[in-house]
Amino acid sequence: MNKLNRLAISEEGFIFDPETGNSFTVNKTGLFILNLLKESKDVEDIVEALTEEFEVDREEAMRDVTDFLEQLRLMGLIDKMEEHNV
Repeated sequence: MNKLNRLAISEEGFIFDPETGNSFTVNKTGLFILNLLKESKDVEDIVEALTEEFEVDREEAMRDVTDFLEQLRLMGLIDKMEEHNV
C-alpha cells in the first residue's frame, strides 16, 4: 500500500497524489474504505467495518470494496497483486 500512503486526503473526500499531480474525489464510503486501506486492513476487516458503519449487508459491503479496489487499480494506486493481498 505504499502508493496509498503518499496520498493527501481531506475529510471531505478530496484526494491528491503529490507524485503524479492527479486528484480525485470519493464519497463517504470510498473515504472510509481508503482510510482503512491506509491502516493496512484486509478485505475481511474492511467488509466487517462497512457492515457496522453503514448498516449494509455483507454482500453489498463486499461488492463496494471489490469495486473500489478495482477503481484504485485502474488509477494506478494499487496493483493486481496488492488488490488480492488487501
